[in-house]
Amino acid sequence: MFHLRTCAATLRPLTASQTVRTLSQARPAAARTLGQTRCYAAPVAAEPFLSGTSGSYVEEMYYAWLEDPKSVHKSWDIFFRNTNAGAPPGAAYQSPLLLSPGALSVAARAQPVVGAQPHVDKLVEDHLAVQSLIRAYQVRGHHIAKLDPLGISCVNFDGAPVTVSSNVDLAVFQDRLRMLTVGGFYGLDESDLDKVFHLPTTTFIGGQEPALPLREIIRRLEMAYCQHIGVEFMFINDLEQCQWIRRKFETPGVMQFTNEEKRTLLARLVRSTRFEEFLQRKWSSEKRFGLEGCEVLIPALKTIIDKSSENGVDYVIMGMPHRGRLNVLANVIRKELEQIFCQFDSKLEAADEGSGDVKYHLGMYHRRINRVTDRNITLSLVANPSHLEAADPVVMGKTKAEQFYCGDTEGKKVMSILLHGDAAFAGQGIVYETFHLSDLPSYTTLKHSLCCAKSQSGRDRRDR
Repeated sequence: MFHLRTCAATLRPLTASQTVRTLSQARPAAARTLGQTRCYAAPVAAEPFLSGTSGSYVEEMYYAWLEDPKSVHKSWDIFFRNTNAGAPPGAAYQSPLLLSPGALSVAARAQPVVGAQPHVDKLVEDHLAVQSLIRAYQVRGHHIAKLDPLGISCVNFDGAPVTVSSNVDLAVFQDRLRMLTVGGFYGLDESDLDKVFHLPTTTFIGGQEPALPLREIIRRLEMAYCQHIGVEFMFINDLEQCQWIRRKFETPGVMQFTNEEKRTLLARLVRSTRFEEFLQRKWSSEKRFGLEGCEVLIPALKTIIDKSSENGVDYVIMGMPHRGRLNVLANVIRKELEQIFCQFDSKLEAADEGSGDVKYHLGMYHRRINRVTDRNITLSLVANPSHLEAADPVVMGKTKAEQFYCGDTEGKKVMSILLHGDAAFAGQGIVYETFHLSDLPSYTTLKHSLCCAKSQSGRDRRDR
């Protein structure tokens, strides 16, 4: 029985040529006994014809097969080939055929298990191709997201919006897939669209389903990464953070809102839009830094504040440039509209408070009740100098000071929100200097939210 176990363990990982080479180096030509190495990894009892008394016989047959596979019976040839190919115990053995008039024809048609190996290889390759395709969307999908509503970017975006339906036409996505994946479609073609593939653990597009057809996989990836939100996150080294982002963007139905949430978002968006429209009509000749095209910033900020208040935050400190400041003061901080409108009075002198563009430099401190959570929350918008991004370290320093004096060592009560213009964010060094300080033990504020308002009018763009 010991010889039998040793033989089965030896057959599994080696090919015939490797075994001949190993045995020729390990023993003289006349010796036919295996080394005394005990290995019980393989459950050899699964082979019905093996027993302790047949070990020497199996060993002799194996050595004969190594020298000439045709010198043994067809059933032994199949058994040894299957075992070397990695077939588990019980699957390598095929019972001998009975002697009958049709036995020879059946034996001629008998194929070993390893004959199915090419099919298994193709199946594995297809699943690996699908996993690579999913990763390609996660890494490069933001490059083709619809982020240019005005169509003025130097990047060659598609002219027509993406139409995503339950029936994905391969021709519609062929160019996009070529952009996302170097070398094309990873060997997958149109015939694979209806094949079902198991999803890896690095994606949440399946929801509760462990497998999806390729057609549905592409459709859900398009919805997650190639619409009007670009997500660039695969450079993050923290797996937990990457998984959190994937879950928030890939889970089916994650972007669905209740009717109450929709009404709240609509009301906030209408207030933001109507405020800008009123200023435009009333003081059309005044210098303004309006929020046209970015009105959704107001619902976004209010949602961030609502969620923060829900999680225990009592104090939010904000810093932002000129663009949209009056709208934020009116609809987020809730500054009195009368105080804002009086600063547009043409009778104001240059020395008066709020004259010219001074009103876009002013901040405000206000404590009010958050209507969503029914909790008191303090909102502070710091004053802004002409050097727009100079407010960033001021906000971070004020946040750190408030955390220190209220004993908030975990950043659960005080947080900061910084807003940037797209050009200033990329072009001013003070932004990166603040980033470098933000994670140091004595400087970090632990919790921080950053918003970048894309105006598409910055002067430090690549097409300058």
